[in-house]
Amino acid sequence: MTKSNLSNIKPLTGNRRSHSNRATKMTQKPNMQTKRIDGVKVTLAAKEWKTLKKAA
Repeated sequence: MTKSNLSNIKPLTGNRRSHSNRATKMTQKPNMQTKRIDGVKVTLAAKEWKTLKKAA
């Protein structure tokens, strides 16, 4: 699983519930994107990229 270079964003884990209330494990993965910042490849979540773009 890829991890963000700047922060500790990791996949969320939990249970998916059916109508009969059976539980099965599931993960929600972050939306990881590879971008170049000043010529360096950085792996960021889309949410982080949006924040960086907004601050600039």
